[in-house]
Amino acid sequence: MAAKILANLIVMGSGIVARAFIQAYRQALTNAAKSGVANETVQNTFRRSKVMTEQEARQILGVTEETSWEEILKKYDRLFENNAKNGSFYIQSKVHRAKECLEATQSKSEGTPS
Repeated sequence: MAAKILANLIVMGSGIVARAFIQAYRQALTNAAKSGVANETVQNTFRRSKVMTEQEARQILGVTEETSWEEILKKYDRLFENNAKNGSFYIQSKVHRAKECLEATQSKSEGTPS
């Protein structure tokens, strides 16, 4: 008898807590929408995820500013192939984006259109 009452209390209590949580979450979304925080956060997230800096690209490929373009291509090929065989697709795509970023930087410094 006591176990049945205790089980009912637990079930009812968790239902009340779940409803309160959902209501608080909805209110937080409403407040964020009113203040524009949600849109700003989404825009900043997409902006950061699309742009790779030259410094980040050099770190990914493990090169310095003095490294020749041929050496950069060798490191790119090695990293790309290693991750194609038994590595991570995410790392492989980061390596590719790093090379693209450095290509764009190089073409700007040489004055040739990309």
